[in-house]
Amino acid sequence: MKRLTVFLAVLFLGIFLVSGLAYAADKLAYIDLSRAFSEYSKTKDYDKKLTDKENVFVAERDKRVNEFNALRDKFALLSDKDKEAKKGELESKAKSLKEFLTQKEEELRKEQEEKMKEILKDIQDAVKSHAEQIGITLVFNDRVLVYQTKAMDITNNVIAILNKKKR
Repeated sequence: MKRLTVFLAVLFLGIFLVSGLAYAADKLAYIDLSRAFSEYSKTKDYDKKLTDKENVFVAERDKRVNEFNALRDKFALLSDKDKEAKKGELESKAKSLKEFLTQKEEELRKEQEEKMKEILKDIQDAVKSHAEQIGITLVFNDRVLVYQTKAMDITNNVIAILNKKKR
Protein backbone atom coordinates (compact mmCIF):
# COMPACT_ATOMS: atom_id res chain seq x y z
CA MET A 1 0.00 0.00 0.00
CA LYS A 2 2.84 2.34 0.89
CA ARG A 3 4.56 1.58 -2.41
CA LEU A 4 1.38 2.34 -4.32
CA THR A 5 1.07 5.69 -2.59
CA VAL A 6 4.70 6.55 -3.36
CA PHE A 7 4.27 5.39 -6.97
CA LEU A 8 1.14 7.52 -7.44
CA ALA A 9 2.81 10.54 -5.85
CA VAL A 10 5.80 10.21 -8.17
CA LEU A 11 3.50 9.67 -11.15
CA PHE A 12 1.47 12.81 -10.39
CA LEU A 13 4.63 14.81 -9.78
CA GLY A 14 6.01 13.62 -13.12
CA ILE A 15 2.80 14.52 -14.93
CA PHE A 16 2.77 17.92 -13.24
CA LEU A 17 6.37 18.62 -14.24
CA VAL A 18 5.91 17.45 -17.81
CA SER A 19 2.69 19.40 -18.29
CA GLY A 20 4.26 22.45 -16.66
CA LEU A 21 7.22 22.16 -19.00
CA ALA A 22 4.91 21.90 -22.00
CA TYR A 23 3.02 25.01 -20.95
CA ALA A 24 6.23 26.89 -20.25
CA ALA A 25 7.65 26.07 -23.65
CA ASP A 26 6.78 28.82 -26.07
CA LYS A 27 7.82 27.03 -29.23
CA LEU A 28 8.92 23.47 -29.97
CA ALA A 29 10.76 22.05 -32.97
CA TYR A 30 12.61 18.95 -34.06
CA ILE A 31 15.48 18.11 -36.37
CA ASP A 32 16.26 15.04 -38.43
CA LEU A 33 19.79 14.74 -37.09
CA SER A 34 20.88 11.96 -39.44
CA ARG A 35 19.72 13.95 -42.49
CA ALA A 36 21.42 17.12 -41.24
CA PHE A 37 24.59 15.11 -40.68
CA SER A 38 24.56 13.49 -44.12
CA GLU A 39 23.60 16.64 -46.06
CA TYR A 40 26.15 18.85 -44.35
CA SER A 41 28.86 19.70 -46.90
CA LYS A 42 31.58 19.25 -44.27
CA THR A 43 30.43 15.64 -43.79
CA LYS A 44 30.63 15.00 -47.53
CA ASP A 45 34.10 16.59 -47.73
CA TYR A 46 35.30 14.56 -44.79
CA ASP A 47 33.87 11.32 -46.21
CA LYS A 48 35.87 11.90 -49.40
CA LYS A 49 39.08 12.59 -47.45
CA LEU A 50 38.53 9.54 -45.26
CA THR A 51 37.88 7.35 -48.31
CA ASP A 52 41.14 8.58 -49.86
CA LYS A 53 43.04 7.81 -46.64
CA GLU A 54 41.42 4.38 -46.44
CA ASN A 55 42.43 3.66 -50.05
CA VAL A 56 46.04 4.60 -49.28
CA PHE A 57 45.90 2.37 -46.19
CA VAL A 58 44.40 -0.54 -48.14
CA ALA A 59 47.08 -0.24 -50.84
CA GLU A 60 49.87 -0.19 -48.24
CA ARG A 61 48.25 -3.05 -46.33
CA ASP A 62 47.92 -5.18 -49.47
CA LYS A 63 51.55 -4.49 -50.37
CA ARG A 64 52.75 -5.55 -46.91
CA VAL A 65 50.48 -8.61 -46.82
CA ASN A 66 51.78 -9.70 -50.24
CA GLU A 67 55.38 -9.27 -49.08
CA PHE A 68 54.64 -11.33 -45.97
CA ASN A 69 52.89 -14.04 -48.00
CA ALA A 70 55.81 -14.22 -50.43
CA LEU A 71 58.24 -14.57 -47.53
CA ARG A 72 56.03 -17.24 -45.94
CA ASP A 73 55.85 -19.15 -49.23
CA LYS A 74 59.65 -19.06 -49.56
CA PHE A 75 59.91 -20.14 -45.93
CA ALA A 76 57.76 -23.20 -46.62
CA LEU A 77 60.17 -24.33 -49.35
CA LEU A 78 63.25 -24.14 -47.14
CA SER A 79 64.93 -27.11 -45.53
CA ASP A 80 64.48 -27.59 -41.79
CA LYS A 81 67.94 -26.17 -41.12
CA ASP A 82 67.28 -23.05 -43.21
CA LYS A 83 63.81 -22.67 -41.68
CA GLU A 84 65.34 -22.44 -38.24
CA ALA A 85 67.67 -19.67 -39.44
CA LYS A 86 64.88 -17.70 -41.16
CA LYS A 87 62.20 -18.25 -38.50
CA GLY A 88 63.07 -14.98 -36.71
CA GLU A 89 62.77 -12.98 -39.91
CA LEU A 90 59.31 -14.39 -40.63
CA GLU A 91 58.12 -13.75 -37.06
CA SER A 92 59.52 -10.22 -37.19
CA LYS A 93 57.71 -9.52 -40.45
CA ALA A 94 54.44 -10.90 -39.01
CA LYS A 95 54.79 -8.74 -35.89
CA SER A 96 55.59 -5.67 -37.99
CA LEU A 97 52.54 -6.28 -40.19
CA LYS A 98 50.26 -6.71 -37.17
CA GLU A 99 51.58 -3.51 -35.55
CA PHE A 100 51.11 -1.58 -38.80
CA LEU A 101 47.51 -2.75 -39.16
CA THR A 102 46.66 -2.00 -35.53
CA GLN A 103 48.25 1.45 -35.63
CA LYS A 104 46.66 2.55 -38.91
CA GLU A 105 43.21 1.24 -38.01
CA GLU A 106 43.41 3.06 -34.66
CA GLU A 107 44.52 6.30 -36.37
CA LEU A 108 41.63 6.12 -38.85
CA ARG A 109 39.12 5.33 -36.09
CA LYS A 110 40.34 8.22 -33.91
CA GLU A 111 40.23 10.65 -36.81
CA GLN A 112 36.72 9.55 -37.69
CA GLU A 113 35.56 10.01 -34.09
CA GLU A 114 37.12 13.47 -33.89
CA LYS A 115 35.50 14.57 -37.13
CA MET A 116 32.11 13.20 -36.07
CA LYS A 117 32.33 15.14 -32.80
CA GLU A 118 33.31 18.27 -34.72
CA ILE A 119 30.41 17.88 -37.17
CA LEU A 120 27.90 17.18 -34.39
CA LYS A 121 29.15 20.28 -32.54
CA ASP A 122 28.63 22.33 -35.72
CA ILE A 123 25.08 20.97 -36.01
CA GLN A 124 24.39 21.71 -32.36
CA ASP A 125 25.68 25.27 -32.78
CA ALA A 126 23.55 25.79 -35.91
CA VAL A 127 20.46 24.45 -34.14
CA LYS A 128 21.10 26.75 -31.18
CA SER A 129 21.65 29.76 -33.44
CA HIS A 130 18.50 29.10 -35.46
CA ALA A 131 16.41 28.37 -32.36
CA GLU A 132 17.53 31.56 -30.64
CA GLN A 133 16.93 33.58 -33.81
CA ILE A 134 13.29 32.54 -34.20
CA GLY A 135 12.42 31.99 -30.53
CA ILE A 136 12.34 28.21 -30.26
CA THR A 137 12.76 27.07 -26.67
CA LEU A 138 13.08 23.29 -27.17
CA VAL A 139 14.48 21.30 -30.10
CA PHE A 140 14.19 17.52 -30.20
CA ASN A 141 15.87 14.84 -32.26
CA ASP A 142 13.18 13.31 -34.50
CA ARG A 143 14.20 9.78 -33.51
CA VAL A 144 12.82 10.20 -29.99
CA LEU A 145 9.43 11.48 -31.11
CA VAL A 146 6.47 9.20 -31.57
CA TYR A 147 4.58 11.78 -33.60
CA GLN A 148 5.53 15.11 -35.14
CA THR A 149 4.18 17.46 -37.75
CA LYS A 150 6.30 18.75 -40.59
CA ALA A 151 5.53 22.30 -39.49
CA MET A 152 7.86 21.79 -36.53
CA ASP A 153 10.75 20.43 -38.64
CA ILE A 154 13.73 22.82 -38.76
CA THR A 155 16.09 20.42 -40.52
CA ASN A 156 16.21 22.33 -43.82
CA ASN A 157 16.93 25.60 -42.04
CA VAL A 158 19.76 24.06 -40.03
CA ILE A 159 21.27 22.41 -43.12
CA ALA A 160 21.16 25.78 -44.91
CA ILE A 161 22.95 27.44 -41.97
CA LEU A 162 25.58 24.70 -41.88
CA ASN A 163 26.30 24.76 -45.59
CA LYS A 164 26.40 28.55 -45.70
CA LYS A 165 29.20 28.68 -43.08
CA LYS A 166 32.79 28.97 -44.21
CA ARG A 167 34.69 25.81 -43.41
